[in-house]
Amino acid sequence: MIRLKIVGLTFSQVQAGAYALILAEEEGSRRIPIIIGTPEAQSIAIYLEGLNPPRPLTHDFFIAFAQMMNVRIKHVYIHQYTDGIYHSQVIFETEEKVFAMEARTSDAVALAVRSDAPIFIADEIMNEVGIILEKDYFWEEPEGVPEKKSPVPIESLHPEDLQKKLNEAIAREDFEKASYLRDLIHKRRRK
Repeated sequence: MIRLKIVGLTFSQVQAGAYALILAEEEGSRRIPIIIGTPEAQSIAIYLEGLNPPRPLTHDFFIAFAQMMNVRIKHVYIHQYTDGIYHSQVIFETEEKVFAMEARTSDAVALAVRSDAPIFIADEIMNEVGIILEKDYFWEEPEGVPEKKSPVPIESLHPEDLQKKLNEAIAREDFEKASYLRDLIHKRRRK
């Protein structure tokens, strides 16, 4: 298992009303974008910003209930990736036992941040979908340089050119496009 940290939340440019939750491995440079809904994004952002809503949000209520029942969240585990969807488990612990429950990844992360629980991902998933950042990730393009448009459809580009486009999308923090390009590269490798 690879331990992850939250590095950001951004508006989804692909799906209206959605956000991209960006998770990164703690001991490395790979990142994964996860598309989540507005309520879950707000719940995570409110907690990360240290804001106190006047009434408890659903995730706050759940954590308070778990604490009253002497149940602790041990960790969150992203254990499966199928058809672009991440599947997660919340691992709970009581004095008597440890047990897991399936949860949407967005809900699992919202619970993890509130309980200071670590977030993990299966090695094979990170190896499949992790976006590898190059050393020049923080390089910025000079202002006023327009992006070159290619008459060639992106799907027909050579794998090395796709990797360059992927690195450019990451540098611009366009994680939705980066996710699409990453999936396209993986599909080509499987053929």
